[in-house]
Amino acid sequence: MNFSHNTFLEKIAQTTSSPFLLDIESAEGVYLYTPDGKKYMDLISGVGVSAIGHRHPYVINAIKEQLDKHLHVMVYGEFVQSSPNILAETLTSLLPDRLNCCYFVNSGTEANEGALKLAKRFTSRSEIIAFRGAYHGSTHGSLSVSGNEYKKFAFRPLLPDVKFLNFNKIEELDAITNKTAAVIVEPIQGDAGVRIPSIEYMEALREKCNANGTVLIFDEIQSGMGRTGKLFAFEHFNVVPDILTTAKALGGGLPIGAFIASREMMHSLTHDPMLGHITTFGGNPVCCAAANATLEVIENERLLDSVESKGQCFEELLQHPRIKEIRRIGLFFAIEFESADDVAKIVNYCLQHGIITFWFLSCPNSFRIAPPLNITNQEIEHACKVIVDAINTLGK
Repeated sequence: MNFSHNTFLEKIAQTTSSPFLLDIESAEGVYLYTPDGKKYMDLISGVGVSAIGHRHPYVINAIKEQLDKHLHVMVYGEFVQSSPNILAETLTSLLPDRLNCCYFVNSGTEANEGALKLAKRFTSRSEIIAFRGAYHGSTHGSLSVSGNEYKKFAFRPLLPDVKFLNFNKIEELDAITNKTAAVIVEPIQGDAGVRIPSIEYMEALREKCNANGTVLIFDEIQSGMGRTGKLFAFEHFNVVPDILTTAKALGGGLPIGAFIASREMMHSLTHDPMLGHITTFGGNPVCCAAANATLEVIENERLLDSVESKGQCFEELLQHPRIKEIRRIGLFFAIEFESADDVAKIVNYCLQHGIITFWFLSCPNSFRIAPPLNITNQEIEHACKVIVDAINTLGK
């Protein structure tokens, strides 16, 4: 074991007993590079973060310009700063009218924590409804509304008054009542293996929340920022949430999240108690500058225009009798196999041949593909050849 691996394993807290242990020296576009010059195509965008590729020059330039102005100057909500202002103006201009007020935080799970607090404060109710298969983060509140019981049991007790429904089952929506503060849902369930609901289901969910004064929270931390071919996945379903959460790809590689609601709803965090939600680093000016640049890249390079065609290209090239199912929306894939062992063999083979794929925590018999949106057709063809070669090794 080399020195860097020894430090990583002994001095940095570990999350598994078997990390990938790739030494990364640099990154550019869809590639990661090791110190010895080997390159790896990143087909998972750093698990959803690098949707416009690594180190996009426009984002790098925006970061450098902000560095020359100032870094952190005050806790969230006290000083007026241009880059958070611009980000709020841009985001709300791209969203429906009711989503007109942003609260910037540092991560996806923080965005969901803020959204849950906001819904409980605004409604003066405590019951939350979530969904089996959901993943909303790893902090206590987010974990409480996530569906993977195995990941939760060691950390109980969690939030009380949380009920779970089966996703995409209209007949279960009667569980939403006038006692329900919020329903939190991923429009596309990510960690469950890219589960896509029907339009009818999403419309029924919206109607049930309307009828009961229940706040509808859409967690778009994985599915947002163009991943599905729309800027946000809810646009596929003709429904609008009361609170939208986003993170991951928003910062173009820097850590930032947001929960977005109406000004009326957000105002409830300013009183009884004052500072109803607070964060030291939320709205960090450098991260907001990176997010502004990311949104500009998506628009200026018209990245959404090619998401569906690139997704179709992947799907056509990955036809194989060993694949049980391909679930896809845009450039968000779950490729399902007979077993988790098959998935592990494919992921490891791809890694050995310079392609980074990954599995799902709550769907271990599928692996994920979610590449940068600006991946080229030539890169797609190369990646798919390696994946098919990996599949062909199964059973040998």
